[in-house]
Formats: sequence, structure tokens, C-alpha cells
Amino acid sequence: MKSISVQDLHGKLADAAHMASAIVIDVRTPEEHAEGHIPGAQNRPIDKLDLYMEALKSYETVYVHCLTGGRSGKACEAFDAAGSINAHNIEGGVTAWKEAGYPVEM
Repeated sequence: MKSISVQDLHGKLADAAHMASAIVIDVRTPEEHAEGHIPGAQNRPIDKLDLYMEALKSYETVYVHCLTGGRSGKACEAFDAAGSINAHNIEGGVTAWKEAGYPVEM
């Protein structure tokens, strides 16, 4: 499983050319997502992976977060098993993002 630090992700988010072919997803519940997520992250709950897995194959890179990295790690494992999805687990999730001093979206 590939992973990325929140610091490296922060730099990638500032690169519009890179982000044109990438997506950040939050695999937590809609309620958790509403409490704060990495800016621009789209909510794709882990219990509904099968509903959006095919659509994610159109992105060159998929960055995946949850609260601390556990659920996003499981999602990345599922993406790896499915093939054709270049998924990266965001190390430490939104918790590490906030600890690094980066803002969250509500």
C-alpha cells in the first residue's frame, strides 16, 4: 500500500496541474465528514466502496483519508486488490492534517 504524509499532500494540493488528474476522498461517514475534512475531499464512505470504485479508476491518483489512517488503509487495500486505482493512504488522516496546522473544511 502506498502512503503520503500530510506535508507532501499539502504540497500536491497546491499544484493545480497535478490535482487536475487527482482526487482526495474521505472514507468516513457523512456525519464525520461534515465535522471537518481535508479541503476539497469528497465523501466516499468505506461501506459503499463498490459504488464508486469504477469511477475512481479515471483518476491518475486517489488520496484517501479518514480520522487517523485505519479505515483509509483498508480502503487502499481494497483499491489495490481491485487494480487500476493508484491509491495513497494519507498518513495519520485528518488528525495529522490538523496537528500539522493545516485548515479543515466543514
